[in-house]
Amino acid sequence: MHTTRYGSVCFTALSLLGLSLQAQDKKDLTFRQIFKGEATGLYQPLPNIKGWADDTHYIQYRTDGGASKAWKVEAATGKSEPYVTPPEGATVEVHNNDVIYTSPEGQQTQLTSDTAQERNPTLSPDGKFVAFTRGNDLYAIEISTKKEIRYTTDGSDVIYNGWASWVYYEEILGRASRYRAFWWSPDSRYIAYMRFDDSKVPVFPIYSEKGQHGYLENTRYPKAGDTNPAVKIGTVAVGGGATLWSDFNENEDQYFGAPFFTPEGRLWVQWMNRGQDNLKIYEIDPATGKKKEIYDEKQKTWIDWYDAIPFLAGSKGFILRSDKSGWAHLYWHNMDGTLKKQLTDGNWTVKDIRSIDNKQQLIYFTARKEASPRTDLYQVSLKTGVITRLTFGDYMHTVDVSPNGSYFITTYSNLATPPRTALLNNKGKVVRELGDAKGSQFDQYNLATTRLQYYKTRDGLELPMTITMPLHMEQGKKYPILISIYGGPDAGNVYDTWKMPLTTQWWAEEGVIQVAIDNRSSGQLGKMGMNYIHRQLGKHEIEDYMDAAIWLKSQPWADPTKVCMTGGSFGGYMTCMALTYGADVFTHGMANFAVTDWRLYDSHYTERYMDTPQENPEGYRITSPITYADRYKGLIRIVHGTMDDNVHMQNSMQLVDKLENLNKHFEFMVYPGERHGWRSVKSLHSDNEAYRFIYRNLLERPFPESFTK
Repeated sequence: MHTTRYGSVCFTALSLLGLSLQAQDKKDLTFRQIFKGEATGLYQPLPNIKGWADDTHYIQYRTDGGASKAWKVEAATGKSEPYVTPPEGATVEVHNNDVIYTSPEGQQTQLTSDTAQERNPTLSPDGKFVAFTRGNDLYAIEISTKKEIRYTTDGSDVIYNGWASWVYYEEILGRASRYRAFWWSPDSRYIAYMRFDDSKVPVFPIYSEKGQHGYLENTRYPKAGDTNPAVKIGTVAVGGGATLWSDFNENEDQYFGAPFFTPEGRLWVQWMNRGQDNLKIYEIDPATGKKKEIYDEKQKTWIDWYDAIPFLAGSKGFILRSDKSGWAHLYWHNMDGTLKKQLTDGNWTVKDIRSIDNKQQLIYFTARKEASPRTDLYQVSLKTGVITRLTFGDYMHTVDVSPNGSYFITTYSNLATPPRTALLNNKGKVVRELGDAKGSQFDQYNLATTRLQYYKTRDGLELPMTITMPLHMEQGKKYPILISIYGGPDAGNVYDTWKMPLTTQWWAEEGVIQVAIDNRSSGQLGKMGMNYIHRQLGKHEIEDYMDAAIWLKSQPWADPTKVCMTGGSFGGYMTCMALTYGADVFTHGMANFAVTDWRLYDSHYTERYMDTPQENPEGYRITSPITYADRYKGLIRIVHGTMDDNVHMQNSMQLVDKLENLNKHFEFMVYPGERHGWRSVKSLHSDNEAYRFIYRNLLERPFPESFTK
């Protein structure tokens, strides 16, 4: 492992002088190159490779005469020929509130015509039906006859059939679901769907200032400890009729994850208790709705949902990735759920399965095994259990594996090496280098380098951070520190990979030390590290950041009076904690759309880590920055969108109220009508205001006029 260990980063006067002398032969990037898109020649595009035509040919898109054309490239030889993309088949979409069907030949047919809006139209696997929701009821339409089938009739403002309740959309099914909570069976004979009853879920009002009188947007949003939606999951025949409800009691305090279908078309349902420390998978009898337990996992802290269950061919079982040991590993189960074999083991983390070669009985997976800040590709033999690393070097690898694992393409880099792309076979041998992102002008510029550094926590854990030092450092001068973080569980941002943003170079030229830090729950230490935070979400994390910042402040090149943290959402929460709980360490902060009290956030996310406020009142008290507002003594900039429907502006308002009552000075910026983060016309204003904060408080220089022109 070629990393700089704890306490070993040292910049002597001699090394700084050497850097300055070397820099004289190169040029700095200009403002217009960094912020206005003027050409630099730093980088060149990597080959545009998108997937595989088959197990031995990848697909590359090349620009010819201004048009992008697909080529089918033979992996073994590099020979290519024009690739005729297989027809995507039929598609469906909603246009002007109506469902439009487009045949494989391109012929369009309007399937619905009414004033109500259809949502999430989804083709059946056999291409004969389209299912959708309308008015919170579930429907399908037969394409050939335009016959509409209505499966449910009780949809209302609190009853949703096939349309997810907010907390399920945000935390369980995921934003990619677009609220869709129905699934076709593989044989198109039935639809599985969830029914939500939000009648007992509290309403949270979000105020809009628009118009003369404004208006309220009311959302059924369960905060920590609140009543959750009552949920049922059932199946209905494609032709209609009564729904066969799975054998669960909808009035129990429970959750359901996204269902899976076995290769034989059997429905598997994920169930979890309210405490989220017991996950079960049940097979549902298609004739009676009775459930049969397939899998049961319990942990002392919490369990995450399964996003995928890969099945082996020939009913030879399925693979689960579980972190029940404290580290995520692969387990091979028989179809009845009994454990056949644990496939991986050790103090390292399996990320995901990329391909299964059923013939050779090999599973290809990515893992953080060689070093936690890097990801590699491996194969494990179902026959022998032997694990083989297929990627190479001290790089972060992003891989695309062919369908059966005969080849893979990797884009690899590290903090010192711009990305490159290579083709390898399943023995890990490089077949061809395919591209290098390093441009022709790369060596003509002064570029700040980012280094990996380890720090020790107060209880002896070793964790990574990255440090980007200023360009043109002067001997004896101390520089401000800007720490950008997120900090949420299993969401680290310290990796040994090339950092592309040119804005990093701007702040290096301006003289800012830029730092990213991972805490113990970031994933670097697996689930073992995450378990520390159970029932005290935020406390260990901010203490880890404090320990890292204390080390940073002790270095000869750091200005201990200018240590700024910035982040959004969970990162905003961490920033609020930094300026209150950690006020003796951190001096400045920019907190964007932050949680300020976990009682104010949604039930499923919060209780996963904290349990309910009724069960853990002290945990909620000690993890709120409002509790420590009396310690605040630096300068924080609090930013929120007024219509944030995820982290409600209520969070920032309660912190603002507390700081005002304590007669504390702070900054507060609101963005009217904006949701959780923003990519609107207000983005420029938000960015510039953050930059003003850096110039005024960290650099103590006027804000350059270039930013406002």
